[in-house]
Amino acid sequence: MVSEEELLHRQALALAIQQQHQLSQRFDGSMSRRIGSTSSRRRDLPDSITNGKQVPISLENLETKRIILVHGEGFGAWCWYKTISLLEEVGMHPVALDLTGSGIDHTDTNSITTLADYTKPLINYLQDLPEDEKVILVGHSCGGASISYALECFPKKITKAVFVSATMVPDGQRPFDVFAEELASADVFFQESQFLVYGNGRDKPPTGLVLDKQHIKGLYFNQSPSKDISLAAVSMRPIPLAPIMEKLSLTPENYGSVRRYFIQTLEDCILSPDIQEKLVRENLPHGVFKIKGSDHCPFFSKPQSLNKILLEIAQLS
Repeated sequence: MVSEEELLHRQALALAIQQQHQLSQRFDGSMSRRIGSTSSRRRDLPDSITNGKQVPISLENLETKRIILVHGEGFGAWCWYKTISLLEEVGMHPVALDLTGSGIDHTDTNSITTLADYTKPLINYLQDLPEDEKVILVGHSCGGASISYALECFPKKITKAVFVSATMVPDGQRPFDVFAEELASADVFFQESQFLVYGNGRDKPPTGLVLDKQHIKGLYFNQSPSKDISLAAVSMRPIPLAPIMEKLSLTPENYGSVRRYFIQTLEDCILSPDIQEKLVRENLPHGVFKIKGSDHCPFFSKPQSLNKILLEIAQLS
């Protein structure tokens, strides 16, 4: 017998795939704004607006067509299904990975004790790449910490890194610190949050975080279609705490040698536009793009706009 939860998951996924075929036939009409490439010393970033028309795509002289999609906390490779479809349609080679304890990786999230543990599938993938092959990394939300870690480990295998409303934190900072202003300090959060998981017992530090469906909808999916919210509700996994509480160790020679781009989501309820602006100011990337009308998950709420920006970044030299 198929459980009710599994049946809902199948129905949501089937609906999502069906709707995607319709979606790919039209542009969602939202406007994206781009802030052009800047030097590392420049602090005042002028906006330049791109219109709603599709930018001509030229795949002739790309550094790479391979784009590695790295999900955020609680998500899995499944969340990129629209992005994968749109990128494949124009000849790109997207790959979506499940990080440890995410998606269909059955590792118990309570056993994940470091960012290295959590990011191991991405590190293994990059390690196995042929020496002459490079990729573009795309990280969403706390996946920003994972791609930052990968930049430090394999800078020569990565041409560009794209942070999608992600934890693009500087050396010595924790991904959790990005959310601290919106949530609370770590001490207060651990004392008051009713969503914490104590996988090793109540006398030990919490190991994970589980949000209920109503909080997920309000925080992550305030602009997303209901079919995608249904898919997420039955697919999201507990969030391991250790990776987001760990201070990153990043160097100018490795992490700093790869071009970084940040995509801001302007209707984001979990990482507000003000916090995203602060991330950009404190760890200046090569370019910043903005998606109007997008919640924290543009791969659901504004997939065409996200796709357009990813293709534009891929073509930047």
